[in-house]
Amino acid sequence: MFKAIVRFSIKKKLFVGLTTLFLLIGGIYAMMTLPIDAVPDITNNQVQIVTVSPTLAPQEVEQLITMPIEIAMSNIMNVEDIRSVSRFGLSVVTVVFKESVPTLDARQLINEQIQSVAGEIPSELGMPEMMPITTGLGEIYQYILKVESGYENKYDAMELRTIQDWMVKRQLSGIPGIVEINSFGGYLKQYEVAVDPDALFSLNITIGEVFEALSKNNQNTGGSYIEKARNAYYIRSEGMISRTKDIEQIVVANRNGIPVHISDVGTVRFGAPKRFGAMTKDGNGECVGGIAMMLKGANANVVTQELEKRVEKIQKLLPEGVSIEPYLNRSELVNRNISTVIHNLIEGAIIVFVVLIIFLGNVRAGLIVASVIPLAMLFAFILMRIFGVTANLMSLGAIDFGIVVDGSIVIVEGILAHLYGNKLKGRTLSKTEMDEEVEKGASGVVRSATFAVFIILIVFFPILTLNGIEGKYFTPMAKTLVFCIIGALLLSLTYVPMMASLFLKHTIVVKPTFADRFFKKLNVIYQRCLCFCLRFKWQTVTIAFAALIGSFLLFGRLGAEFIPTLDEGDFAMQMTLPAGSSLSESIEVSNQAEKVLMDQFPEIKHVVAKIGTAEVPTDPMAVEDADVMIVMKPFKEWTSASSRAEMVEKMKEALLPLENRAEFNFSQPIQLRFNELMTGAKADIAVKLYGEDTHELYAKAKEAAKFVEQIPGAADVIVEQTMGLPQLVVKYNRGKIARYGINIEELNTMIRTAYAGEVSGVVFENERRFDLVVRLDQEKVADLNLDKLFIRTSEGVQIPVSEVASIDLVSGPLQINRDATKRRIVIGVNVRDADIQQVVSEIQQTLDKNIRLKPGYYFEYGGQFENLQNAIRTLTIVIPVALMLILLILFFAFKNVTYTLVVFSTVPLSLIGGILALWLRGLPFSISAGVGFIALFGVSVLNGILMINHFNDLRKQNKYAMTTNQIIKKGTPHLLRPVFLTGLVASLGFVPMAIATSAGAEVQRPLATVVIGGLILSTILTLIILPVFYKIVNATSAGWKQPKRRLHLFILLPALLLSATVTAQAPQTVSLEQAIKIARQNHPRLKTATTAIRQAQATRGEIVEASPTTFSYSWGQLNGENKKDKEMVLEQNLGSLLTPFYKNTLVNRQVQTGTYYRQMVEKEVTAEVKRAWAYYQYASAICSLYRDQDRMAAELKRISELRYEQGEITLLEKNMMATSAADLHNRLFQAQEEEKMALTRFQWSCYADAPIIPENTSMQLFPTNIQPGSVSEAHFGFFNSQISETRAALNVERSRFFPELSIGYSRQNILPLKNLNAWMVGVSFPIYFLPQKSRIKQAKLAASAAQIQAEANIRELNNKVTELSATLRRHEESLRFYTSSALKEADELIKVANLQLQHSETSIAEFIQSVSAAREIRKGYIETVYQYNIASLEYELYQ
Repeated sequence: MFKAIVRFSIKKKLFVGLTTLFLLIGGIYAMMTLPIDAVPDITNNQVQIVTVSPTLAPQEVEQLITMPIEIAMSNIMNVEDIRSVSRFGLSVVTVVFKESVPTLDARQLINEQIQSVAGEIPSELGMPEMMPITTGLGEIYQYILKVESGYENKYDAMELRTIQDWMVKRQLSGIPGIVEINSFGGYLKQYEVAVDPDALFSLNITIGEVFEALSKNNQNTGGSYIEKARNAYYIRSEGMISRTKDIEQIVVANRNGIPVHISDVGTVRFGAPKRFGAMTKDGNGECVGGIAMMLKGANANVVTQELEKRVEKIQKLLPEGVSIEPYLNRSELVNRNISTVIHNLIEGAIIVFVVLIIFLGNVRAGLIVASVIPLAMLFAFILMRIFGVTANLMSLGAIDFGIVVDGSIVIVEGILAHLYGNKLKGRTLSKTEMDEEVEKGASGVVRSATFAVFIILIVFFPILTLNGIEGKYFTPMAKTLVFCIIGALLLSLTYVPMMASLFLKHTIVVKPTFADRFFKKLNVIYQRCLCFCLRFKWQTVTIAFAALIGSFLLFGRLGAEFIPTLDEGDFAMQMTLPAGSSLSESIEVSNQAEKVLMDQFPEIKHVVAKIGTAEVPTDPMAVEDADVMIVMKPFKEWTSASSRAEMVEKMKEALLPLENRAEFNFSQPIQLRFNELMTGAKADIAVKLYGEDTHELYAKAKEAAKFVEQIPGAADVIVEQTMGLPQLVVKYNRGKIARYGINIEELNTMIRTAYAGEVSGVVFENERRFDLVVRLDQEKVADLNLDKLFIRTSEGVQIPVSEVASIDLVSGPLQINRDATKRRIVIGVNVRDADIQQVVSEIQQTLDKNIRLKPGYYFEYGGQFENLQNAIRTLTIVIPVALMLILLILFFAFKNVTYTLVVFSTVPLSLIGGILALWLRGLPFSISAGVGFIALFGVSVLNGILMINHFNDLRKQNKYAMTTNQIIKKGTPHLLRPVFLTGLVASLGFVPMAIATSAGAEVQRPLATVVIGGLILSTILTLIILPVFYKIVNATSAGWKQPKRRLHLFILLPALLLSATVTAQAPQTVSLEQAIKIARQNHPRLKTATTAIRQAQATRGEIVEASPTTFSYSWGQLNGENKKDKEMVLEQNLGSLLTPFYKNTLVNRQVQTGTYYRQMVEKEVTAEVKRAWAYYQYASAICSLYRDQDRMAAELKRISELRYEQGEITLLEKNMMATSAADLHNRLFQAQEEEKMALTRFQWSCYADAPIIPENTSMQLFPTNIQPGSVSEAHFGFFNSQISETRAALNVERSRFFPELSIGYSRQNILPLKNLNAWMVGVSFPIYFLPQKSRIKQAKLAASAAQIQAEANIRELNNKVTELSATLRRHEESLRFYTSSALKEADELIKVANLQLQHSETSIAEFIQSVSAAREIRKGYIETVYQYNIASLEYELYQ
């Protein structure tokens, strides 16, 4: 097959060239439109549920909100994990689904559960809401609103926040791919009524009255309309508040005829709610900004471009002095990473190109192979576009053009070796000769090259089975590489031979090139080494496997990590203040930290701190926590440090003066977000401690952290801040509350309104809307002073709240974390200059040894470590599968187990080089390295296949048998160049990745290192170890061949005899009746219907529902003084005596239904056979018609040629006759094919065991007896029997109300009495009858449905019979027309036309027209007979 493809490509150069051109155009278009991102999106499939309740403490949030939501969510299918955070005023529950669940389905399931749980959470506590569909890559664009110098006094934080919320956010929200704009910083504008508590007391007014007055005086309404003359005037009242003056004039109460206004009891002003977050930048104080959140699965590059365009438009709409200043734009990281990939690919391509030209020794051949690189890449781009693979660091980062062009190198090397051999030396080949020689050269190696490429492809397929994070990381890479290799394989089979035949020199001049001289010298050294190793073959094999064992021992010392950390270019710093710190303190510390960093490090562009929680709280941080984004300049502009690790250390040193006020930990923006979303912890390792008591958890976690800090490689050890929230707890005196006739709800409302504020309505400023809030004047109640708050008793007297309540200062939980519905605390550990696996094992040992936990408390380990464990589990399955697939393909290639194992031995031996390379570079084993090993397996096998195939070809070619030593000596010099080239090119293609230091290189480095080290050693081993193995194997298996050949003969003889017998069987002719009989005997539908009847009959054994007989035997002290009493009891429940009769009736009905169904099937089988018989007759008749016409046309063509030579007819008439003859010949061919198909259909419809053929092919009408009003008894009986069956089932259910009988016998020995016999008879009644009543109701409905369905089916049957009888009458009339006149006229027409043509009285055109008209009449008759027969058999089926 592969040789045929090569031959076709060389012959059809234009076709291959045009296909390549289309590939070029399509690839460029795909490349221009391919979605681009920095890294694959590895966020798991999760939905976050957030409930904001500003007035609840963490304990109440957990009890009243989080736990009900968790319980509801735990009932959902396909949920992997549920974790939650309960903070002051906020609950965040994260539900992680399996990857197979679509995001929208998951959200739908969550939404349904939210609706059900919403009733359990009081409405005033908040409403659970789902967060936007975004991921760890979602924060693609972060910006602040910058105020120009000179405008600082014009725009305060509240005004900027209003601009952000009502101008910027609204404009950005409509962009496709943007799911949310999160506002951060500033003050949320509110219309505030700051009530003076002294004024309230003096005027005997409560806050509740103020609240009520505001609510009742802030509304609009309408009064329909009135008609005046011809016009209608619509009525509208304007009572909505529009300015502060309106609020001040609202009357609260009337005291002694004097109205008390709002202005008398408080101040109306613009205020803001209590803030739980803020934003600072560059040490210049607070700022206002926003974060654009991208929709999951959107194209980051397109979305950021659209954002940038929209921001440009918004800049023009903003007030003077305000502008949008982005400080973090994902497109910068995307461009940086993609540029790394492009540089590596270009450098790799150049290296491969140079190596090819130097070592192939032929510039043109080198150019042909090198041209495969861009074409294969474009092919990959097309498939990436089709399969939705984005272009990112992982999908493009692992492409090695050396591996990609391996197949092409082997084929070009094969062509060059053939052309520049001794046979063609000095000749100048013609175009045809060149094609033939190129074909011969390519055909010799095409099979080996193709199988080798298939193996490389096969080993990448298991990577596609990876799931979880490693799957999301590496499947795009595997897909892209597979696409690229498939493209290269197709090009090497088609494009490369075509280009070689076109562009290689036709004059074969053999001049020694640099490559020839190099390989000649290399071959001398190689042959010496090989001879030495062949002499000491067993010692060589021993050394190789000893090296393998040594490498495994070395592997154990490498350590492991999940995925090497990607350098994002920027830093993310976590700032944590002591628990209970205020927002003002957090803002001050972040400002100071920003100033320090900006002043001391010129490499920093911006430092932006996001403190606490935004309005959409996807990241539930406290006010003492801050995420600080440190936006860096490009690495080449760095002066303070030469590496990222050094820069982090220097930054930490610079922040030491602030160490007593806050802790600082460094990470990267995307890494931080991924860690947090994936595992709920912003750290590489999350040491989780589970338990019940929050105080105990915190104490033990603090103790454990001290031990963890001492472990080498464990940096940034932070215990989650869960305790230390100072709480002023108001405790009520229930006795006094009862005495004054007050309730706790009133008191809670009072305290909530006074300090948090209560929304009493909204104020509109055109489109903008702001809350109208009532709260106490904060200047007058800076402390929680209950003396200033008054509440009215049941007698109307105002008393201070302190009369019925007291205040305690306690330290409560800051936040309560839960995982899998259990409380837990996390010790976050970042790993620096060490591998995760080793650090985790040391942490486990240390904690097990030193920490003693109470029962029910235990440690677990998560974060990146968790991902690493999952990945290693997957790889332990995937790598053996890849190896098995390699074995399988090798067996298909060689069809010999021995050679398969010989080549396969290179796979484990190639591991030596990969492990050694990792060890020399000090790199730990990671998933990147694991994928490198998988790629290495495929490439290492390629050279093995090439070598063994070449040896075997040499063995077959020679007339006289060669010894194994001769084969090795003759074959190895030829193999040195292709084996050396494929290994060298593939390894050098990875060099740019292995030494790259730019963005994203960290992930590629282990993969490239493994492949380079592995390939170098694999190439050496292939050239030396494989010939040694080949010699050992052939020496051992020399005596096996003769018996094997004899065995093959014994296997083949019976097969040949059997095939001869089958071929000798001639088809048997059958009549229509015989065909129907055969079909009725063999048709599977009839057999199935018969089996169904037997199955129904077999159920008769179930009609008596007697339960199993109960036998019991008791001994001991039963009913007497002694302990040797005995009792034997035998019981049998007989069931209802009425039910068996009804069940017997039901079985009879089921048998009857099955019988009618079998009759229906029999009629359908008969109709099927008749249809196939009619179709065969029709096809035969058409074939016969065209056969006669074809013979006549051939004769006329001969006559017309004679007449043309004699000059009697023109060239046009001659050509017309020839065309007519060709057309008829084509129609005959089509008719013959249709006849064959009709015969196949006939045989298939009869289910005959042997070939059969209809005995009569002439067109005959099926006999039809049209009887008006009659329909098929089988169909009619089946439909009615279905009704009877459902009614019988109803009677069975009704009979179950009849009492059930039971009988029993007992025999007792109650000493001193013996052999006491007793008989029992029992009756049981269904007292609880509701379930049975429900079953009867269901049976009634089923009977009713069956009745309706049967009536509809009978009506449809009658309609069908009526339609078919009308169709038959129509076709009878057509047949009458044909038989009475049309067919006779057709015969006459042919006869007259022939006579006129013989006497030259008609032209050729008129003759053809007459013949065609006659043929169409006959064809019409045949078609009408066929249509009549089809209508007849259908009428017979339903009548």
